[in-house]
Amino acid sequence: MIQFAPDFDPSLTGSAADGIYGIATTQKDAALVYVPVPWEVTTSYGNGTSRGPEAILQASPQLDLFVRGADNHYQKGFHLQAANEEIVALNRSFKVVAERIQEVLEQDGRLTSDELLAVREDVNVASARVNEWVYQQCRSLGEMGKQVAVIGGDHSSPYGLIRYLGEKHQGDFAVLHVDAHLDLRDAYQGFQFSHASIMRNVMALPQAPRALVQVGIRDFCEEEAQFAAGDPRIQVFYDEDIKARLYEGDTFAAIVDDVIAALPEHVYISFDIDGLRPDLCPHTGTPVAGGLEFEQAQYLIKTLVRSGRRIIGFDLCEVCPNPEDAADEWDGNVGARILFMLSTWMLESQKGG
Repeated sequence: MIQFAPDFDPSLTGSAADGIYGIATTQKDAALVYVPVPWEVTTSYGNGTSRGPEAILQASPQLDLFVRGADNHYQKGFHLQAANEEIVALNRSFKVVAERIQEVLEQDGRLTSDELLAVREDVNVASARVNEWVYQQCRSLGEMGKQVAVIGGDHSSPYGLIRYLGEKHQGDFAVLHVDAHLDLRDAYQGFQFSHASIMRNVMALPQAPRALVQVGIRDFCEEEAQFAAGDPRIQVFYDEDIKARLYEGDTFAAIVDDVIAALPEHVYISFDIDGLRPDLCPHTGTPVAGGLEFEQAQYLIKTLVRSGRRIIGFDLCEVCPNPEDAADEWDGNVGARILFMLSTWMLESQKGG
């Protein structure tokens, strides 16, 4: 439990200068540590997700901290680390060269230049370097007894955290993946650690999760759909099918029960903000019509915890601020609320254990 200043009033709005949610919390005192990964080198449509952690931080103090039905877990300490300057620099330099490769692929369909092929390999090396840093950082925090979450950046960001948890739990867990996309492409555009390949890479880990349960999916290629259908570890709740069940009189509660039934006791949540309706994340890199309501996502997570499952870690990715209006905090606002919800229910899931 962190020590609050005598004049701390949780009903008042704080300042981002004090810390995330306007609360001054040190890493040493925090139960949950957020590792920001400002990385978006392989994004293939919109840009700006590397600024997601900062957008969430800036919007976070306006949240009220009380959650009905759960303890005030923020009192145990939620701490956001400072961004790693090496990752910031790598993102800045390699984003430019990755965009050159993407432009050529869009025009010609393939790379023939030895120079660009070499540059693409440089991007893959830089991505692996970022993954290793995230892995080492998360392992170090875990060994300190901290709960750990990653804030991206693009959806390639949490690979290192999931690798660490795979080793820690020896693969005895599942990934609950909320997203508009399957993210099962094989080295999309030749980038081994593409944001569009994160779940393909996760399921190829030496100690991969025993199951991948995907919810809200509505944009994917044929090869991804075939890959998912051919792997018995993967179960997809396509957005189209969810909506059809609702239109035909089924309840969302029944759908959530089916999702949870596919999950073991230990669950990692990978939450791409574009799993929500695009009006809740209008500036995310790859928005797709359809998706979950905020309340549906919240109901899913709460019901998961109330089923007795334990959340062992999570990530929140692809939050992207408005590139044309720094005063527009909508994407950061929604991201901060999803983050707080995931954080609260993660710690709630571990009560007594």
